[in-house]
Amino acid sequence: MEILSSRILVRPHDWEVSQRFYAETLGLAVAREFPGGVVFFLGTGYLEVSKSGAVATGDGETERSGARPEGDALWLQVRSLPDAVAEVRERGVRVTREPRREPWGLDECWIADPDGRAIVLVEIPPGHPIRTDLRE
Repeated sequence: MEILSSRILVRPHDWEVSQRFYAETLGLAVAREFPGGVVFFLGTGYLEVSKSGAVATGDGETERSGARPEGDALWLQVRSLPDAVAEVRERGVRVTREPRREPWGLDECWIADPDGRAIVLVEIPPGHPIRTDLRE
């Protein structure tokens, strides 16, 4: 299978509030708009915030209607965690978990979108295996 592109689909309780949060508060650039939704650039991927209500998976017996973000999270790598945290705080975003170095070596800070969906801001420090080319 060859994957050419990807996007995360979010169906919030209040579309207008969530659209403003991602566009204005986080400052994500719009990739495209369509009736009932907007797609934001999200680094090398996309985030679609849609007014649509239900998504059926598999044979249709498993269905997720509306916004229920339990267990969902967006993992956003930033260049500078201290700068990103200062920026979201200036914009009134509540930090749900203060910045810290995790046992796996990444610097993380957690915030949440208007539906309570976790957003993990991540800085990969120099020397971390994710950032280091270990090939010989």
